[in-house]
Order: sequence, then C-alpha cells, then structure tokens
Amino acid sequence: MRYEVLADAIAHWMRDYVHRAGARGFVVGLSGGIDSAVSAFLAVRAVGIEQVWGVWLPCHSQPEDAAFAHLAADALGLSLPTVDLTETFETCIAALPTGNDMARANLKPRLRMAALYFLAQSRQSLVLGTGNKPELLVGYFTKYGDGGVDLEPLGELYKHEVRALARALGVPEPIITRPPTAGLWPGQTDEGELGITYDMLDAILAALDAGVAPAAPPETVARVKELVARSAHKRALPPAYPVDRTDF
Repeated sequence: MRYEVLADAIAHWMRDYVHRAGARGFVVGLSGGIDSAVSAFLAVRAVGIEQVWGVWLPCHSQPEDAAFAHLAADALGLSLPTVDLTETFETCIAALPTGNDMARANLKPRLRMAALYFLAQSRQSLVLGTGNKPELLVGYFTKYGDGGVDLEPLGELYKHEVRALARALGVPEPIITRPPTAGLWPGQTDEGELGITYDMLDAILAALDAGVAPAAPPETVARVKELVARSAHKRALPPAYPVDRTDF
C-alpha cells in the first residue's frame, strides 16, 4: 500500500466531510498515543493548522501521557491547551452510587467526549475520532466516550496500517513504538487488557473479512468472534421498536 497516497486520500475525504457539514475544522483530543497523533496529522493535512484545535484532557493521567501528547503537538506546531477533568471526575464519582472499576474507568472517556463536543460546538467544528478498525470491530472503545465522535478517519485501517501511515506522515518515532494504552489506570496497556497482540488481532480480523480460516489458535479466533458479536450494539444507532400500526 502506498501510504503517502492513502494519507492524501483520507485528508481529501476529511476536507470534503467538514465542508459538507458546514463546519470550520476539527477538534481532537491528543492522548499521547499513535492513533490520536495520526488523526491530528491528517486533520492538519486536510484543513490546515489554523482549523485544527488539539486539546490535552488529563483525568488522573500519567505524566508520560502528557509528554507524548505534547510531542505530537510540537511536531505539528499545534498549540495544546489543557482541560483538566480530574476534579470533575472526582465530583461525579462522589455524586454517584458505588460502581465497579470498569464503570469508573469508562467515566473518564465519557467526560472527555462531553468536553470535546463543548469545544467543537464553540468553534463550529467536528469532533475527530481516533479509533482504528480492530478496536472498532471488537468493541475496544467506550460507548458514548471515545466512540462518541463525528467521523473516524482511521476506522478502516488495521493497527499495522496505522503504524505505516504514521511513518509516512512524519509522526515522531517514539509515539509509533510506544505500547498502546488507553490510560485508564497506571500500567494499563491495550494488548494486556485485550489479551491478544494487535498483530494477531489484525491477522484474525483480516482473515475473517476475507472469508478464510485465520492462522491462529481456535480458542483465540472464537474469542475474537465473540468480541465482535457482543459489541455489535456499540457500532449501531440505538434501535427503536418497529411499530406496525396495523396491529393496534
């Protein structure tokens, strides 16, 4: 795949999308990871740096996350204001009944989603998604959190393709080689939580998409299939009961 050509094609699609929406540009939350960095680089290519607003949204975040987020912004020449959601998170937790660890962790991306839409609406802009194809397919995102966006420029790219695209765009190498993490708690990594490497996940999903048997342990393939099936509701609009008025 010619990734420089792909970068131009995605940027053209993004530019057309923002114009058809009557928006000015994009708001993107930089997390310190490769996906948000690539999305920001594509946004600048699409509409120019003046119409891209990056923001760092810490919420009990690790110092290295901030360092990598600023590394991406500095490489682009993009300003990166901070909107600290830590106190907001603590206030919400105090007001809510006791919940489990995952419910508390998922509150963070949901607060970030609300902040991003506040900033986007204030700037007549769209919220830029940062999800890649394997994450979207297996549901490795928070519904109405990092899944609450206006468009997903990386949504049809496998993780290895995101890495290659990052290099074509000039994303700093330390961001590309950093172990992916959602930053939900100290030491958390995406592959550790998923229980599978992105390379294996890419290979299984690509094989299933092509209709061939994946070259992977059967129990791993079965688990991936189950993740895809169970997360279908995350990728669809909320269903409404199909009323047949001839029955009433």
